[in-house]
Amino acid sequence: MWSTVKRAPPSTHSAPGARLGLPGLALLLLGIAGCGGAAPTQSLTETLTISAFSVVREPYDRAILPAFTRWYREKTGTTVEVEASYGASGAQSRAVVEGFEADVVVFSMSDDVERLRRAGLIRHDPEAGPHGGLVSHSVVAFAVRAGNPKGIHDWVDLTRDDVTVLTANPSTSGGAIWNIAALFGAASREPTRSLSGGASPAELLRRVLRRVEIMDRSGRDSVQTFERGMGDVVLTYENEILVGQRAGQTYEQVTPRSTLRIDNPGALVDVYVDQHGRRAVAEAFLAFLQTPEAQRAFATYGLRPIDPGVARETQGRVAPVADLFTIRDLGGFSKVKAQLFSPTGIYTHAIEEAHAK
Repeated sequence: MWSTVKRAPPSTHSAPGARLGLPGLALLLLGIAGCGGAAPTQSLTETLTISAFSVVREPYDRAILPAFTRWYREKTGTTVEVEASYGASGAQSRAVVEGFEADVVVFSMSDDVERLRRAGLIRHDPEAGPHGGLVSHSVVAFAVRAGNPKGIHDWVDLTRDDVTVLTANPSTSGGAIWNIAALFGAASREPTRSLSGGASPAELLRRVLRRVEIMDRSGRDSVQTFERGMGDVVLTYENEILVGQRAGQTYEQVTPRSTLRIDNPGALVDVYVDQHGRRAVAEAFLAFLQTPEAQRAFATYGLRPIDPGVARETQGRVAPVADLFTIRDLGGFSKVKAQLFSPTGIYTHAIEEAHAK
């Protein structure tokens, strides 16, 4: 049996969904019974609360959460009611720190998990598990209008005067941080090909930001703005484009020659799990995300599996990337955030200049 209710986590103005009400935030109650095998002698129910970044709503709601609840009931005889809250990754992370008692978090980037560890909510090493604590991948790509009328093919095309760009806001969105890091990293790796006239990667970033028309709160909000007809191109997760196309959207994907792999971590929140007495079911859920069944579900919805076997099996579903680099290739999140997003960072200065134009 399925039932759906909407509510916001108990947080401040930075709570997920605050900007646009509740379109990026839902509470999904999954109570699935009678899934084969012998009937349990006693009816048991557990609750699991998950905080997740907005763009993974479809694979979780439509495939992974139903599959997990079936699997867990068959294994234990217990029905799991999963409360899943979705929103911008950074805002979700801050809401958990401020009191939203998620048992498990699935965020856009490891830095949002690290915020919980610094706050004392996570007491273990979240990168010690399989695949460094990651559960899925994606890449930074462009969505363009049907037929690509502006002829957008790579990063340098985003600097043109006839192109308007959309991206989420890095102050709230993990996806936006990936976008900015991808742009800067690609230019750093291929400066002579990516930029005309030998301009620096910082100059490319400044030129692109001058073309940015709207900065939404989350990656999902940014794509929805594009779907409403704003902008010529939106920087986003590859899987967001593929999900939109599956739903009937006519925009097209452009994958720049050099782009950044997006690494999505999952982690158990020790303090809340122990307060709720839900460690066993939380650990089971994180383990389930590593299974081929869950990994294939990610692939079905445009995410790139972390499981090497499933990745090979499904590689034809995603675009090839000539030069795919990682955040570690850029020196890690600490270096990237200091270089780009600190008060004296390159992005900070560039966006101030863009607003002053």
